[in-house]
Amino acid sequence: MYSKNCLYNIWIMSDIRVSFALLCVLFLLFGKNAGMNTYPKAEGVTWTSSDFKTILKWGPEPVNYTYTVEVYRQGKDGEKNEHCIRTEKTDCDLTSMLVDLNATYIADILSEPMPGVPNDAVEPPYTKSPPFCPYHDTEIGAPRFKINVTQDKSKITLDIEDPVTAIHSGRKLLNIRDIFKSDLQYKVFYRKAQSTGKREKTTSSSRLVVAVDRGVSYCFNVQAYLPTRLGTKQDGKLSSTRCSPGGDRSEYSIGVIAGGIVLVIMLIGTIALIAVCCRRRKRGSDAGKEAVPLKKV
Repeated sequence: MYSKNCLYNIWIMSDIRVSFALLCVLFLLFGKNAGMNTYPKAEGVTWTSSDFKTILKWGPEPVNYTYTVEVYRQGKDGEKNEHCIRTEKTDCDLTSMLVDLNATYIADILSEPMPGVPNDAVEPPYTKSPPFCPYHDTEIGAPRFKINVTQDKSKITLDIEDPVTAIHSGRKLLNIRDIFKSDLQYKVFYRKAQSTGKREKTTSSSRLVVAVDRGVSYCFNVQAYLPTRLGTKQDGKLSSTRCSPGGDRSEYSIGVIAGGIVLVIMLIGTIALIAVCCRRRKRGSDAGKEAVPLKKV
């Protein structure tokens, strides 16, 4: 009886060993196959935002796999963008998702199979974006402005147009004044048209009056200024240069003056050359007359 039990135990132990060996083989096989279903992680994740139009960008271009973007707001669950689920693009417009402009957001870019291919991974590979706050991080575009000179030409008024943003309120697109309110200021840089010396004024409104020399043309640049921000994010893009018309007094650049002098010299030289040629012709004509013999009568 004892020998039978011993043989039975030996058989059970052998069966366990065989089962364990089979499990190891299956684990190795499926583990290898699972490794083949992993995809490269996204790299170089950056936010690009101008006047609250915000796009997330990354790389590389996917080959036989896709990306899904999931956005997290502090204290909230993640939310996927419907246009960026299993996409082969490397950018995603997230403007409509960043509804709280003062909140801080982080996005996960998940690497997933092509549409229709089952995803067996418990957690797909993903890369986190840097944190982003629209109110503090979006770049402010260059403003436009109009120049108006007073009738006595002693003052110039700048009327600055607040740049329009990508944020809607009902059917209206908000401008940066609507969003930043009293935080928004403008820096105005100006100089005489023919001078390199630059002056600067800051205004908290969208209008600035500058006292100027009468009849002199002045050139202006404007940029938004947000002192509540940090570092280089305080300044918006610099506008293109616009100059006021000159009045009774005209200031000409050295190049214009030099060009005028050269033109006058060339004109004088041309007149002198014509005079010399005419004189030579006259002398030649007179000499020819003297050389002709008198006819006999």
